[in-house]
Amino acid sequence: MDIPESMQQELGAWNDGAGIDLESWIGCMGSYDLAVGYCTLFWPTFQWIDGYIVREGITADYLNSWAKKEGSTRYSVECLVNHLHIADIHCNEQVTSDKVVALGKVLKEIYTAKLKLQFPEHPCEVQFYIPENKEDIISYELSFFQIGGENLPAHQISAS
Repeated sequence: MDIPESMQQELGAWNDGAGIDLESWIGCMGSYDLAVGYCTLFWPTFQWIDGYIVREGITADYLNSWAKKEGSTRYSVECLVNHLHIADIHCNEQVTSDKVVALGKVLKEIYTAKLKLQFPEHPCEVQFYIPENKEDIISYELSFFQIGGENLPAHQISAS
């Protein structure tokens, strides 16, 4: 992995200036509690709800609230309910665009692999949106949807 430029100075300051690699840095700075928590982000659970593939925790009622809007498609509903703002991962910390891009690219690869593994018969596309204004940190966004649902009208979800 390419180390974001904004982290290189911090990593280089370790060991009296000799530096430290990312994996060793995690061992010094991280915690098992965080590692377990990050599993939900770095190997997410997806669920199938009446023709929709969504992140774990999404309910049929929530899907219906978007599916019943006029003009909704399966694509628009899945994109909306599955989006993740990278800057929201740690809501109390300032983040630089290079870190957001590094995380977004890796999460895109992870989500692509996990969706293919979990739903091989329903191909999905994962998108990582990078805003034109690189300093618009909140606009960096990851989302996914099933391929082919762009023109399929959204439908009422069965309560289950």
